[in-house]
Amino acid sequence: MRIKLAVGMIGAALLLAGCSSSSNDLTAGGQNVRFVEDKPGSECRLLGTATGEQSNWLSGQNGDEGGSMRGAANALRNNAATMGGNVLYGVSSPSQTLLSSFVPTDSKMTGQVYKCPE
Repeated sequence: MRIKLAVGMIGAALLLAGCSSSSNDLTAGGQNVRFVEDKPGSECRLLGTATGEQSNWLSGQNGDEGGSMRGAANALRNNAATMGGNVLYGVSSPSQTLLSSFVPTDSKMTGQVYKCPE
């Protein structure tokens, strides 16, 4: 019985530790991805759309919104780099919904990924 209890407590601790990350870290590739406001020119190739997400489950409504959006932006840059891109254009985040007023929903960002000459 003690072994089952100990295993259960260790499992719960690992689960909470895995969910408690406050932000996504930038990868080496993600550091090379930049946000632009003007649509990239014809010298750039559109690769597709990427999404970045940061969980707000443990931080709740009182969490650091700026940190949450920064984590989503880092995840977006990392995903763009994985696709082979180096430029993000048209980045947006879905607006707050009625549900997110009561439940800590994830922060999300989406954008078009381009590969442009450097």
